[in-house]
Amino acid sequence: MAPAKWTYSNIDYMKHQLRQLGFGYDWSRELATCRPEYYRWEQWLFTELYKKGLVYRKNSVVNWDPVDQTVLANEQVIDGRGWRSGALVERREIPQWFVRITDYADELLEELDGMESWPEQVRTMQRNWIGRSHGVRFAFPYELDGKQEKLWVYTTRVDTIMGITFCAVAAEHPLARHAARSNPELAVFVEECRQGSVAEADLATMEKRGMPTDITVTHPLTGEQIPVWVGNYVLWGYGEGAVMAVPAHDERDFHFAKMYGLEIKQVIQLPEERFSTDAWQEWYADKGNGVCVNSGPYNGLDYSAAVDAIAADLAAKGLGEKQVQYRLRDWGVSRQRYWGSPIPMVHCDKCGIVPVPVEDLPVTLPEDVEFDATGGSPIKKMPEWYRTSCPQCGGDAERETDTFDTFMESSWYYARYACPDSDQAMLDERADYWLPVDHYIGGIEHAILHLLYARFYHKLMRDSGLVKSDEPFTRLLTQGMVVAETYYRQLTDGSLQWFNPTEVERELGDRGQVISARLKSDGKPVEIGGIEKMSKSKNNGIDPQTMIDRFGADTVRLYTMFTSPPDQSLEWSDEGVEGAHRFLRRLWGLAWSRREELADATIVASDFNDAQKADRREIHAALKQACFDYDRQQFNTVVSACMKVVNTLYKLGDSAADRTLLREGFGFVLQLLAPIAPHIAHALWRELKYGEDILESHWPEADEDALKLESIQYVVQVNGKVRARIQIAADAQQSAIEEAAQTDENVRKFIGDAQIRKVILVPGKLVNIVAK
Repeated sequence: MAPAKWTYSNIDYMKHQLRQLGFGYDWSRELATCRPEYYRWEQWLFTELYKKGLVYRKNSVVNWDPVDQTVLANEQVIDGRGWRSGALVERREIPQWFVRITDYADELLEELDGMESWPEQVRTMQRNWIGRSHGVRFAFPYELDGKQEKLWVYTTRVDTIMGITFCAVAAEHPLARHAARSNPELAVFVEECRQGSVAEADLATMEKRGMPTDITVTHPLTGEQIPVWVGNYVLWGYGEGAVMAVPAHDERDFHFAKMYGLEIKQVIQLPEERFSTDAWQEWYADKGNGVCVNSGPYNGLDYSAAVDAIAADLAAKGLGEKQVQYRLRDWGVSRQRYWGSPIPMVHCDKCGIVPVPVEDLPVTLPEDVEFDATGGSPIKKMPEWYRTSCPQCGGDAERETDTFDTFMESSWYYARYACPDSDQAMLDERADYWLPVDHYIGGIEHAILHLLYARFYHKLMRDSGLVKSDEPFTRLLTQGMVVAETYYRQLTDGSLQWFNPTEVERELGDRGQVISARLKSDGKPVEIGGIEKMSKSKNNGIDPQTMIDRFGADTVRLYTMFTSPPDQSLEWSDEGVEGAHRFLRRLWGLAWSRREELADATIVASDFNDAQKADRREIHAALKQACFDYDRQQFNTVVSACMKVVNTLYKLGDSAADRTLLREGFGFVLQLLAPIAPHIAHALWRELKYGEDILESHWPEADEDALKLESIQYVVQVNGKVRARIQIAADAQQSAIEEAAQTDENVRKFIGDAQIRKVILVPGKLVNIVAK
């Protein structure tokens, strides 16, 4: 099926399902980011950013899927293989388009401190991803083929510079390529390195391997010759593509040096610690408590003093300086796949790269395409699409055939909701009325991708005069994932075949855990993969439609809200869905069995006996707690409060007072449930004559008078031991409380002839009499 047809079909299916679920969306603002009327504006902004110098094109080392013929994001590389094709990922250097997010690194970092309505975990993740560091960039001079060159590195630990025993460079580094020309074994190793992922997470966990190049560079301060190695853990395009190695004070370098028998030279010492090359110790990397040793003129200096002195000496030699650097890299927005917004650039042999003029936008993606077995994007094979004329000189030219990373579309859709019908501008004055978004909901997995890109894109729009606000989202809720059991079989080729939980018959243990499973279709065992996030790849998703058809939309909504707090993972359970359904049936059963009393609004009683006062207090206490829980987004406890009230209502009798409580309490339950189970709440509200539309009713408030206790039970202690419990009027004065405690018959027995030295009162709870 063509991607466009598949996408629009899915949109229709999901819209139908969302309507069934009763979500109160304003469908007049609906937009689809794959439609030209939407992406024309990001194409326009891209060309404007290009004119400002905020967009550029350069060669970059990427993860390349040789089967799908496209670049993969680091997150799409799993154990060195493409997440979809399963093919071994290659490193490949290709031209890519970038947006200069690093120009905004300081602002993106510093504004996090003021975003107090964002979870601290998300802010910390963004701080770490931006990764501002203070260090020193310096060079190792060397001569190659009669030319004087420099190998540049950046480090935050220049205080250990006297402990350098080797340098490591990426496989793509010019030194590595030069050495590999005359060293076949090294050439093979370099090619192996190029096959691996460029994801930092993969590099952190992979075995660290290397090979010497037989090239040396000169230590900038000592003049020593330092050997250069190629390391599979060094990334080209990240920093300088080269690192200094101090095995004595960097754990990765330590293990690498031990593996290859390289020198380990201690240059930092902590008081009362003993250095040994036998095994790594955590204190070796401590920069806050040690001083320099074996470091010539820097001996005895602490970290800060050593950095200052060494940086000054390097600067004096013209070989280094202090720098602030960032872990953040410019945003690569090129994708070699078909499905995406075309990048609005034209390549002309005479004029170079030329942006498409605004009057020719959008550059529309052809939707009626055919795919073949060779893989890759079909538009690269459509000369009738990519051949064009240069907007500048009118000569023959070709369109850019890469498409935008789809994070481009998701980085500004929220703003377009404010003016979805604007056809004269990307945004209009309505955007400033609605923005920033008051409350944004998204998963924690978006912390360093979508949420960071959206913040950056908002600032690009601000600096282009499209919005006035600095940040897109005032408040952020990161909802938990829906997780479920996974089941699989390993096939003869080693791959895994995953089965949906609905296809599996399970055997449960005493605690409800799955202890064995069989495939329903053949009765044979399947492996239990554990509980994981619902996903297509693990085939453990549950289509809400099947649950809607079986139990109704309100059951699905209630179960989702009740099973866990919104910021925690929800473990899907068919038994739990059935439990939610039973509660709604119980609610409906109460309404049906007492429909006449509930529908009679003329019954109003104000005189309640003690038991009825206690019931009313319980109802209003649950209402107050539920309102509080709504404010803090603890919807599961809102449902719990409703269940408590329903239990109370089931116990009420037939007196006028009981019937008054029944109607009052049931109305509260319907109003509290309306945002969670809107269909049943709306239907019962009307049927029981509470009003026409529950959405138009005033939100309920607890009666503080109903919450007041007429009397309070106090625990009475004598010398710290409980001797009695007494009931005292809630408004009793301290003297009356103390007197009642001292005159209690059981208390008097334990005081006897002793003298009361002190009476300690904890209001509303306890009286402790100290007697000797």
